[in-house]
This record gives sequence, structure tokens and C-alpha cells, in this order.
Amino acid sequence: MRFLLDTEQRDFADALRALLTAADTPAVVRDWSRGDHASGRALWGRVGEAGVFGLAVPEEYGGVGRRPVDLAVAFIELGRHAVPGPLVETVAAAVLLGESADLAKRFLPGIAAGGTMATVTTDFAGHGYGYALDGDAAGLRLAATPDGLRLSPGAGAVRRSLDPARRLTPLPPVGELISAKPAWSEALSWARLATAAQALGVGLALLDRTVAYVRQRTQFGVPIGSFQAVKHRLADAKIALEFARPLVFGAAVTMTPSDVAAAKLNACEAAYAGARAALQLHGAIGYTAEYDLSLWLTKARALRAAWGAPEECMGVVLGRR
Repeated sequence: MRFLLDTEQRDFADALRALLTAADTPAVVRDWSRGDHASGRALWGRVGEAGVFGLAVPEEYGGVGRRPVDLAVAFIELGRHAVPGPLVETVAAAVLLGESADLAKRFLPGIAAGGTMATVTTDFAGHGYGYALDGDAAGLRLAATPDGLRLSPGAGAVRRSLDPARRLTPLPPVGELISAKPAWSEALSWARLATAAQALGVGLALLDRTVAYVRQRTQFGVPIGSFQAVKHRLADAKIALEFARPLVFGAAVTMTPSDVAAAKLNACEAAYAGARAALQLHGAIGYTAEYDLSLWLTKARALRAAWGAPEECMGVVLGRR
């Protein structure tokens, strides 16, 4: 089976790529990791104006209708440029809020337009509440509690994660109860799809940067990219990413939990393997936080565990969860 994007989808990806390239996202990521959200919010607004968040919002609430394939196209580009912020969480929030007409009218127009940044705790098993991504920056904070979904009035102290741009904050399980029966399962599928696409974009960026690096770095008078061992390592990374790509788009077509979990598992593992190859082939420079490569290396590792660790996604694929 072949998954080919149509002309409109390719143009959408090209437009997003141009927007994000011009935004100098590495500088935005570094500001965000320090708690300076000004440049990140400005970029968020432009991403919203491009229609990215509207892809998870019905038309009657300011979106373009739920279009998971187009969402995957967008999130590949967001991952390719390491855009910071609760991107996946905003999509999950849009799905959760879209189940109620009253909540949809209240919140979704702001999300679709890019004016509302949302985050949500990722405890979809109903065990209480946990850490949310960028709760200090989000204007809409949804807390998962045993009795349903609540609006959290605030976030706790920021905790740093492996990825400096992923700032974790606890959300207290208090506030207005807005839904006693939120659509956890559907929101989780959308979140996993967006995470898978984002990870695929991260992996592609790491591969592109590494290929460029091995072409310019020389040893024994020749580019290290001419060495057979380097070629094999890059070929393995490329194959893994290309095998993950149709799984991501296939999952976007079906949106079944098992397909989405398989896409998330494979895309994140491919990105993580690409990160390890990039780190090794860049040599000592790959370990330095000052080098832009680190922004993608840490994100690949963090996305691997976000919205379902590998073993959890494997359990869904095998029908054990």
C-alpha cells in the first residue's frame, strides 16, 4: 500500500517548512527552555494562523474539521523544526473538549485560531493526576482526576525533563469539573498520532543534519561520509524512518488504537535510533548542549516515553492492553 500526499497536502507541508525555517526555531527553543515564552508564543500564533490546530477542531467551532492525515503532515514539520510547547497536548485537549457542545463553544475557537495554548495531564487510566507539559505557559490546563476532567486553576513549580524545552508542571486535581466522562481513548489516539508524526520529523531532521555533517568533516584527507561503516549506519537510520512513515499515515487513515500505537512505537524507536547514530557520527561535539543538534537529540529521547512508553504501545498492538 502506498500513502502519497496530494498536491494540497504537499503545499501545506512546504508552507509550514518555510514558516518554521524563517522563525529560527533553535533560538526559540533555547528561550523556551529558560522560561522565556515570548518568542514561542509568537511562533505558536503563526502556527495557529496556518491552520495546524484547526485540524483537530470541527468546522462549526472555527476549525477545518478533524483531519488526522493533515495533522500528521503538520506535526512532521513541527518535529523537523523542534518547535517547543504543548503541541500534542493542545490537540488532545481539543479532542476532549469537542465531545461537549457547551465546552466546544467555550474553548475550541481559541484553540483553532492559535490564541489558546492548552495542556493536559497524561494519566488517561483514571488514577488521579500527574505532570503536564508547559503548564506554566498554557492558558488552558486540564487535569485528569478519578471523577473526570477538571479545569486546573494553576500549575505547580516547573520541573526540568530530559528535553530542556519540555517543562513539566504538576496540575492539582481541583477546579471546575467540566466532564464526568471525557473521551480518554479517542484523545489518546490523537495524541499518539501527533507524537508519532512529531518523532518522525525529529528523526528526519537528525538524519539530514548528520548527512550534511559527515560530508563536510574529513579524516585521512577524505569526508568521513565516504567510510563504509558510516554509510551503513546512516542507511539503517534512513530505512527505519522510511518504514515508520507509512505506519504513521496508515494510522492517520484508520485511527484505530492498535494502528496508532504501532505508528507511535515505530516512529519513536526510529527517531531514537537516528538520534544515537547522529550522536556517534558527530563525535564529541554531539554531546554539547550549545550545539543545536542537542535540541533534537533530547527531544527524540523524550518523545519515546511521551503518551505511552514502548512497552505500553507494544501491549496495545498485541492486544494486551
